[in-house]
Amino acid sequence: MFVVLFGCETWLLNLREEHTPRVVERRVLRGVFGLEREEVTGELRKLHNEELKGRYCSTNIVRVIKSRRMRWAGHGLMGKPEEKRPLGRPRRRWKDNIKVDLQEVGCGGMDRIELPLDRNRWRIFESQIMNFRVP
Repeated sequence: MFVVLFGCETWLLNLREEHTPRVVERRVLRGVFGLEREEVTGELRKLHNEELKGRYCSTNIVRVIKSRRMRWAGHGLMGKPEEKRPLGRPRRRWKDNIKVDLQEVGCGGMDRIELPLDRNRWRIFESQIMNFRVP
């Protein structure tokens, strides 16, 4: 799964775009676990999503992406570019995703510059990201 997550710290994911990494994860897992023989008929069939979850007990790929993004944000929230952004920019920026992630953990009102400076609190927030309830 590490190849699939290459550079995920900088990805901008909204709810619709979170679907793609999940599909890729399930496709890779189906390739790893292969087909299953039906007990009654003896025919080969693909594994259902619930069966894949039962066989591969790892965290949700979206949780992993959010935790990596928060870990990386602890290093990159100090600077602020002085240039204006060009026309036609994306609707959601990377720092907007970080704000949403912080709100999900319960610290949306905290200063985004002061929080990473307290390394112990930042590590606690990183671990809380892994416990997100992701549909």
